[in-house]
Amino acid sequence: MKRVNSYASLQARRSLRRSLAVLLMGSVLLPTAAYCAENVVQTAGTVTYVSGGVTDETLDQLKSMSRDFNLKMVFALKSGAYMSDVSVAIVDAKGRQVLDTRSDGPWLLAKLPAGSYQVLATASGASLKQSVSVGSGSLKTLNFRWPSE
Repeated sequence: MKRVNSYASLQARRSLRRSLAVLLMGSVLLPTAAYCAENVVQTAGTVTYVSGGVTDETLDQLKSMSRDFNLKMVFALKSGAYMSDVSVAIVDAKGRQVLDTRSDGPWLLAKLPAGSYQVLATASGASLKQSVSVGSGSLKTLNFRWPSE
């Protein structure tokens, strides 16, 4: 009888260890997956872009990535509060839409072919439009500021 109890005890300990290992792996991998899921570089036609910056970590990541892009758009209220979920449409000088996306955070970085563009940003039903010319060498910044709510 004693042997059965020790075998059952050994099995219970192994099961507990496996459960703890799975739990620990999940707690390590899930935050990493969430962190990696944001700020994913995407491509639409000839435009490469990434958006995010909701957390300090993802904003720092975007800052370090900005050297690979030639246009940075920042979305905020006039009060300074950052905004996300902004609809962004970029049209080239020939009137062709080169990007139509929704920002996952207050920053959107884009790498556009050199040229002149119109950028329309829409949040909460209000649209703001700006013109920009980009080249291949430097980062241009457009700040979009909506009236405070």
